[in-house]
Amino acid sequence: MENRNIDLPEIPSNCGDDLHNLEYMDSADLVLFMAGNQFMVMEELLHTFQHEYPEIRRIFYETLPPGLELKQILAGGAKFGGMEIRVTPDIYTSVTEDAMEELFSRGYIDNYFVYLHNRIVLMVPEGNPAGIKTVNDLGREDIRVSQPGAMEDITHYIIDMYDMAGGDTFVKRIMEEKRAEGTTILTVVHHRETPLRIKKGTVDVGPVWATEVVNARREGLKVEAIEPGEGLDQRDKVNYFITRLKNALNPENADKFLNFIKSQKSQEIYKKYGFVPHFI
Repeated sequence: MENRNIDLPEIPSNCGDDLHNLEYMDSADLVLFMAGNQFMVMEELLHTFQHEYPEIRRIFYETLPPGLELKQILAGGAKFGGMEIRVTPDIYTSVTEDAMEELFSRGYIDNYFVYLHNRIVLMVPEGNPAGIKTVNDLGREDIRVSQPGAMEDITHYIIDMYDMAGGDTFVKRIMEEKRAEGTTILTVVHHRETPLRIKKGTVDVGPVWATEVVNARREGLKVEAIEPGEGLDQRDKVNYFITRLKNALNPENADKFLNFIKSQKSQEIYKKYGFVPHFI
C-alpha cells in the first residue's frame, strides 16, 4: 500500500519534540501515531503499558497533528529536516472519523473504535485581561485569536462551535476577515504554539482542548479556561478513534496496546489529565 512515488509530507522543523525515540525508528517493538493533543499523557501511559508488557521495550511514537500523520501513512513516510522518516505505524489515532473512513476505504485498516472523549474551551491569560466571556467575543476587532490550522483535527470542532455561535457570518469573521486583519493567527501545532503565544502576550485567546489548559497549569503557566458552555463545547461530538494498521510490523504488540487502551488503568490515566473516559 505504500506509494514511494507520492511526494512526502514535510514535518515542520519546530515539531522535533513530537517525534519520540527516533533511535528506535528502524527497530521498534511498537510504532504509535498518536493524535498530538495526547502528548501530555504519553509518558505516564507508556510507562504503565510497559510495566504491563515488559517485553515491549522499544517504542517509537509521534504526537503530531493526526492529519499530518494520516498524510504520512498514505505517502509511506515524511521528511523532517534533512532526513526521511520511513516508518509504518502499528497504531493510529484520530479525532475525526473521516480519517478512519479514508484508511478503511483504501484498505489500510479493517476496523476502528472509540476510546476517549474531550471538549473545547477558550484558553486565556490568568485574570482574563481582555474580558472574554463568550465565543462571540472572539470576533471583536481588539481580540487576537490563536487559531488551529487546517491540519489539526480540533479545527473541525472549533469551526462547528463558531457556526453554532454565529452561523456562516461568524465563521467567515474569524477564519477570513480577522486573518486578513492579522488578528486571527493560525498555528501548526496549537498545543505548543497557543500557550506560548499567551505567555508572550502576542494573543488574547485560543480555542484548545480542555486537557491543554489542565496541562499548561500543571507546567506553571498562568492561564485559565473560559467555558463556551455545554451547548457549544462539542463534548457530545469529540470522539477519539483508534485502529491497527493491516500492514503493521508488530501486530501482536499492537493488539496488546489496543487491549491496554480500553483498560481501567489506561482510562484512569487519561481522566487524570482532563480527558473524558469512554470505558469507565
